[in-house]
Amino acid sequence: MIVAGLGYVGCVTATCLAQLGHRVLGVDTDPHKVSSVLAGRAPFYEPGLEDLVRDNVAAGRLSAAVSLQGALAGADVVLICVGTPSERNGNLGLAQLSRVAEEIGSELRAHPRTSARPLVVAVRSTVFPGTCEEVVFPALEGAATQVVSNPEFLREGCAVDDFLRPSLLVVGGPDPQAVAAVAGLYAALDVRPCLVSLRTAEMIKYACNSFHAVKIAFANEIGALCGPLGVPAGEVMETLCRDVKLNLSAAYLKPGFAFGGSCLPKDLRALNYRATRLDLTLPLLESIMLSNRRQLQRAIQTVLDLPAGPIGLFGLAFKENTDDLRESPVVEMIEQLLGKGREVRIFDPHIQLDSIYGSNRNFLLSAIPHVSRWLAGSLEEMLGWARYVVLTQKPSPDAARRIRSSGLPIIDLVNAVAQPSGCVQAAPG
Repeated sequence: MIVAGLGYVGCVTATCLAQLGHRVLGVDTDPHKVSSVLAGRAPFYEPGLEDLVRDNVAAGRLSAAVSLQGALAGADVVLICVGTPSERNGNLGLAQLSRVAEEIGSELRAHPRTSARPLVVAVRSTVFPGTCEEVVFPALEGAATQVVSNPEFLREGCAVDDFLRPSLLVVGGPDPQAVAAVAGLYAALDVRPCLVSLRTAEMIKYACNSFHAVKIAFANEIGALCGPLGVPAGEVMETLCRDVKLNLSAAYLKPGFAFGGSCLPKDLRALNYRATRLDLTLPLLESIMLSNRRQLQRAIQTVLDLPAGPIGLFGLAFKENTDDLRESPVVEMIEQLLGKGREVRIFDPHIQLDSIYGSNRNFLLSAIPHVSRWLAGSLEEMLGWARYVVLTQKPSPDAARRIRSSGLPIIDLVNAVAQPSGCVQAAPG
């Protein structure tokens, strides 16, 4: 196989794949990097890398060259590991990726492979969703290739360990055999490959890095608030991390509807208010309510974009399995739908107007004074009346089955009927 690019990602990738037993040719236009590898030295410092380069060059599994010329005929896979630096406007610089892809395409068109199998071109560089289709595909047009995305998750300073003990392996592309072939390169590692679509693979890297940045910023802002309050920030965050059911888990990490209820909005507002009294600016925490507001507005617009016709809403409380209506985003959605003259019926299995009392009842009646006009007595009543169904909370399995059986178009704002995860065991490579 060939690894195009011998920077941090490429050299670590090439060396570690050789360590797994593959024969790898690293290609880079920089003579220094190539000569360093050929001499058994790492071209930069990375813990553990130099020993692996030396051992695998000596074993004949790792080599290097300054050009792809003549190398593609004997390769099954090319991993592109070139840089995608930021441009001044924040966009990605794709010049190196484009150059390598065009070089591969030109070489293959000039010297077609004798193998019946197309060359698999795997992009490990961090690229925005759609880049493979918009940049790599055109460069390889007319060449016998299959393109996949195989993003890297390597941290400088521990890249070798991250490669050999990965927490995540993602391969995506339109051709299942090409995807399986690239996943098979890592078969010796203790990781279950996630085989996904091409754009999903490209996007996952951005989701991961953004999440890491959010975690760092969140911890720093909590620490900034703890200081003036005389609270040990380390103790707060250490205790927070002990909750692996809700805090350090998959809980809440699912795209869906806006949050509401009696806790999250109230506590965020209080936290931000107290921060301002301490002359603290906490941009991340301040932005959460605005972000939630934008998500609600997007959801409302999605429903308003439906053609004219009766709209049935499943869910009135702020989430499933409760009758708590306080700050439920559904209430505002209904207000706006009614204000736009849309026909609405609402069913919530846990909401009976006669049984609601106190602040719960006051909140609902102040927002929608004549709500009883729009409440359906049963799910069947709502389904029989509606032309569209909007899910604003997750239905029970039985209710979901009945909703699907109705044959009505479903606007699923909570991803209650989302497809299963794309993480599957790769076929042997």
